[in-house]
Amino acid sequence: MDYFSRARSFRTKKKLGQNFLISGQVINSIIKYANLSKDDTVLEIGPGIGFVTEKAAPEVKRLIAVEIDKDAIDVLSDLPFNNIDIINKDILQTDFSLLVEERVKIIANIPYYITSPILVHLLGEIDEQTNKNRNLISEIILMVQYEVAKRIVATNESHSKDYGLLSILCNFWAETEVLEKVPASAFYPKPKVDSALVRLRVRETPLFKLDDPKKFRRVIKGAFAMRRKTLVNSLSSSGFSKERIKSALAELGFSENIRAENLSIEDFKNLAQKL
Repeated sequence: MDYFSRARSFRTKKKLGQNFLISGQVINSIIKYANLSKDDTVLEIGPGIGFVTEKAAPEVKRLIAVEIDKDAIDVLSDLPFNNIDIINKDILQTDFSLLVEERVKIIANIPYYITSPILVHLLGEIDEQTNKNRNLISEIILMVQYEVAKRIVATNESHSKDYGLLSILCNFWAETEVLEKVPASAFYPKPKVDSALVRLRVRETPLFKLDDPKKFRRVIKGAFAMRRKTLVNSLSSSGFSKERIKSALAELGFSENIRAENLSIEDFKNLAQKL
């Protein structure tokens, strides 16, 4: 199928971050990774002009396509499937509970500049113990910028700048993995960076129970606000007592010179409890 010619015939909108996936191989990979069945309801974010949509629709019970571009919706509306519901809406303004009652699989090829807001919209903030969208998602197959993919799956053992707030948010609410790297040549228009497919399997319960979710969020936000500083300095800048921070770190067996990137998610939970 000539995805390149079909993509070129559509006037893409830079302001919407439109880069259409034109690699048949990668499109087939998305369908394979999603492991679709006739029992599945799929919610596709940013279907564009339907290259993934037309492959997924025959495999599932129902496909909900949420697309903000009215011109793209005109193309989607011509697809010859009766199990597609097309929603002309900004995904960040979409309440999944108004669309489905059962858990869905998410397939998403999203504008890279709003990756983090979309992930927060899907999963909820770190201190949102209940979230209407997250409770309706079983897993997410997500196309993101490669550098962001590394951040999503990073841990403190990654020993790099990749590990941070996004890593903690995603791994607190989901099991994460990079499925495959996708070259820039797989898209039209061709972006300046490579991409990657990431899977997030949403946990039925979070990674662990938090005694004080708001305190936990405050600690991790403060810890990574100034990455080059020690935890003592970064957390004290966020309003915690410097002496209390030093005492809490000592109780946990950490040096007062330790930095945020050296602590695991569980370490941050323990630190928040000590504080």
